[in-house]
Amino acid sequence: MLIENIRLAFTSLKANKSRAFLTMLGIIIGIASVIAIMTVGNSLTNSVSESMQSMGANNITVYIKQRDNEAEVKEDGTTFGTVDMNVSITEDDYITDEMIYSLVKEFPDEIEAISAEESVGQVTLSSEVDKSDVAIDITGVSVGYFVANSYTMLAGDTIDIDALKNAANTAVVSENFVSDMWGLEAGEALGKDFTVKVNNQEVTYTISGVYKNETTTMIMTGVASTSVFIPLTTAQSFNHSKNYTYFSIVSQMGVDSDKLADKVKTYLGGYYRSNKYITIETFNMASMVSTFSDMMGTITLAISVIAGIALLVGGIGVMNIMLVSITERTREIGTRKALGATNSSIRTQFIVEAMIICLIGGIIGVIAGVGLGLFAANLLGYPASPSVVSIVVSLVFSMAIGVFFGYYPANKAAKMNPIDALRYE
Repeated sequence: MLIENIRLAFTSLKANKSRAFLTMLGIIIGIASVIAIMTVGNSLTNSVSESMQSMGANNITVYIKQRDNEAEVKEDGTTFGTVDMNVSITEDDYITDEMIYSLVKEFPDEIEAISAEESVGQVTLSSEVDKSDVAIDITGVSVGYFVANSYTMLAGDTIDIDALKNAANTAVVSENFVSDMWGLEAGEALGKDFTVKVNNQEVTYTISGVYKNETTTMIMTGVASTSVFIPLTTAQSFNHSKNYTYFSIVSQMGVDSDKLADKVKTYLGGYYRSNKYITIETFNMASMVSTFSDMMGTITLAISVIAGIALLVGGIGVMNIMLVSITERTREIGTRKALGATNSSIRTQFIVEAMIICLIGGIIGVIAGVGLGLFAANLLGYPASPSVVSIVVSLVFSMAIGVFFGYYPANKAAKMNPIDALRYE
């Protein structure tokens, strides 16, 4: 019976091709709009999320900050005065090595590495190749810095434990630096010395590693600058400092970084319990990625719902054309009922026909929507990411529209009196 109804539906559509296509047009436009918007939205979300992930989405930044300015409340509910927040953070408020060691000991199975850094300064050297300016930004870093920032080494090693313990004058530089400075390949620069002058002090560093090209920045002179990394302890001895205003934690694979961030905040906050001005705060990139994804998902869904209004318009068009079709086929309906067709079989026939119209329109709409989405995503420069779920949901929804808007005309046809139908001219 179902196959017969499908055959009858296609026969009817072939008999009125233009009318059938115009009926489908609303469904096609609605489905195509939803799929295209979902494709572009998913592409944008995935692209930005991947960029954030590459920046260390699972890294947790721990830093000190001034406490919120809160008024003191008495037992009767009245307030008097506020905490004086016009204070400067001193070295005594900084995070110490002992606090970090204690933290790692407290959560050994959740912390993979600790990343700390301290800037030494920016300097400009003269290239031995063509005497041009070569700008570098010298930063002292811990061993975990390279884990947290996913650097790719081309030659040699990163900063190691021995270099930190001995405050060695070793440096990890970029391939840009060795190429601009000496015209060498990465492996040829290992063991080479260079001398810099910062704050009227000359220091000679020996290259122990070369990392893959990074994005350069501009310094005040307008010269492109590249980073040079030295042991954190070397930078601290140069700056006569030993504590930190912030550091980063690389969480172990599979660890919920949001929960770990809360644990770290609570644990280190204990060290500042008696400090009425300063406290510990944490920031987790993963929460930002999640927030961004949720926000983009909501925006995409909202726009898709608006575009989906065209589906309702298309559904009304289906209902309208089905009513016209039933009127034209009144004698056919009367004949079928006179030959013994039941109300349910007549109803099913026209519901199936409405569903076929919407399904064909949905398939065409999906193809058009995916094509438009891919074109728009590529035009914006994002890798295209069609949503399989949205495609399936759209097709199911289009068929549901066929059932919903086809039921009234089908039910009207089913309730026709066969004698009146046969007399219809």
